[in-house]
Formats: sequence, structure tokens, C-alpha cells
Amino acid sequence: MAAVSFSRVEKSFGKFKIIHGISFDIADGEFVVMVGPSGCGKSTLLRMLAGLEEISEGEIAIDGRVVNDLDSKDRDIAMVFQSYALYPHMTVSDNLGFSLRLRKADKALIGERVANAARILDLDKLLERFPRELSGGQRQRVAMGRAIVRDPKVFLFDEPLSNLDAKLRVAMRAEIKALHQRLKTTTVYVTHDQIEAMTMADRIVVMHDGIIEQIGTPLELFDHPGNLFVAQFIGSPAMNVFQGTLRKSGDDDRVEAEGHLWPVRKLASAVDGQAVHYGIRPTDIQVGAAGEGVPAKVIVVEPTGAETELLLQVGEAKMIVVTHGRTLVQPDDMVGLRIDPAKVHVFDRSAAAARIE
Repeated sequence: MAAVSFSRVEKSFGKFKIIHGISFDIADGEFVVMVGPSGCGKSTLLRMLAGLEEISEGEIAIDGRVVNDLDSKDRDIAMVFQSYALYPHMTVSDNLGFSLRLRKADKALIGERVANAARILDLDKLLERFPRELSGGQRQRVAMGRAIVRDPKVFLFDEPLSNLDAKLRVAMRAEIKALHQRLKTTTVYVTHDQIEAMTMADRIVVMHDGIIEQIGTPLELFDHPGNLFVAQFIGSPAMNVFQGTLRKSGDDDRVEAEGHLWPVRKLASAVDGQAVHYGIRPTDIQVGAAGEGVPAKVIVVEPTGAETELLLQVGEAKMIVVTHGRTLVQPDDMVGLRIDPAKVHVFDRSAAAARIE
């Protein structure tokens, strides 16, 4: 196992800068997920850590050793790709042991490590099959097993579940997390799926346009997003956000938006008349009878069994509310929205859109 450190790392392709001076540390044995929309630079950063892309500026260190000029094979890392990258003419057993054979490892050691990886990933009965004879989930387990047999200091995962169906992705998320808990190997995982990030990570690195927006535990990012981008990216369904104006009256703070006054906790750092973004998560809103709280019109009702998702109209804006259990409301009904001020998120409407406390 090993710690990983990024120090002022930059990446440019010609005159276009893709990564803008990123610095952060990953602790020994930690599971860190880098998440962000397509094109934010997360995969490029992972490939620089793996030695598959050159570093334009800055340093990357593994276990205290700067690896900028080391070949990928000398960094003691193992990478699992989205495409599995299995050799089609080799059996599962041969795929698992291939990297060790390249290193001319002892046959007994190869056999021991292949058997151990197969046992961990439940591949024992598949060792003589070829990749074409496996399901997508089985192929992904073989790709993971090939990484395990190398016993690396760091595991790297580059969107490994993107090719799997929804049910299998959920199962594989659990398998990867359980694998990390068993092996305790430092793991860096890249995805654009914030649900994967929330369910798997010890810490999440949220990236956007080649910079880090925020780093924290899943619940830290969910409960205290540092800016509007993180607030809207983390959480599913996404946070409801309205543009509004802060109104202070004595000890009472409200936000005027969409023709209504919305409750908010006391904001010590805000001023009366300040332009703000008002955010509230779909799960933090209570739906009551018309006349209670903020009035809203029901547009769509989507029951999912344990929960019901409502699309509502408030003023000129639409918003999502998720209620537990089932509801009697129907499209075109008028309802009242009750909002706990402690659950509200308020952001400045400046370019940085930073959180207001």
C-alpha cells in the first residue's frame, strides 16, 4: 500500500490547458473517487498517475517517490479499464497470470496468486473459459483479478462499470467496495456517476473544467456543498435551485424567489437585497395541503413504490419533490410546501457561486 500525492499538477495539449494546477493527497489505504462531468479532466489526471500521459507541470508521488519520469510498468500500480482489455485468445487463468509471466515470476507464485484472486472474486469455476464465454460482469471481475494478482501499491479504476446494465452496476459497486475493505489497497476510482461516488468513496474529489471544486466525504459534500456546482452535481435527483433576493427583516431572513418568500436560516454573512441562489433538495421538502407554506401546482406524479416523485410548478419554475411512501395528490392539484430552514442551501450569485453561511 502507498500514499499518493498530487502537487501543482498541470496538463496541456498544445496551447490548451486541461488540468490547472491540481494539488491533493490520498492517504495510505484510502478509497478516493474523482467525479465530475465528461471533459472535466478526471480521466486525464488518472492517466498521468498511471504513467499513460506525460505531466506538463508539477509532481506526482507514490509512496513518497516522485514518479514523473518513471515508466508505467515501474510505478507499481494496476489499472482496470472501462473496456476490460482482456486478451480474447487467452483463458481466464492465463489472463489473470499474464502480467506475472511477463515479469518471469515463478510458476508456483503465479499459480498461488491466480488461485487467490479467483477465490476472492468467485472465478474458480471460470478459469478455463475464454472472455467471449463470459458475461459483462464476469469479464469485469477478471479485469479486477488481473490487477489483484500483481499485488500493487495502488489500484486505479477508470469508469469500470460504464458498460454494465443498471442492476449489474449496483452489484459490482458492492463487490469493488468489499474488495477494497478486504485488501486495504490504496484505490483511485474515476467516474462521472455521482451515485457510484457517494456509495463507494472514503473521500470524493469533485472536478470541473480541470480544477477541483471540493474534496470531502460523501456526506460532507451532500450536506455542506461548498458552491453551487457541487450542490447541483452531488445528489439524485438534483437539488432544486431558484434565483432570488435575500430579504432581511429584524431577526428573520427570507429569500424572495418566483413570487414567494422562502424560509431560510439566519445568514450572518449575507446582506439585505443580496442576489442569491436558493437551493433545497427534493427529499427535504414536505408536501401539505394548499395554503400551507409555499403554494405549488402538481404537474406530474411518478410513483416508484417506496417513494413518489412529484414534478411541481412554482411561479415560472419547475421543481422536483420526493415523498416517502405513496401520495393521493394528482396532476393539477394545488399543494403547500413546508421547508425546514436548516435544510436550505444558499449561494452567492457571483461567478464563484460560493456557499453563504
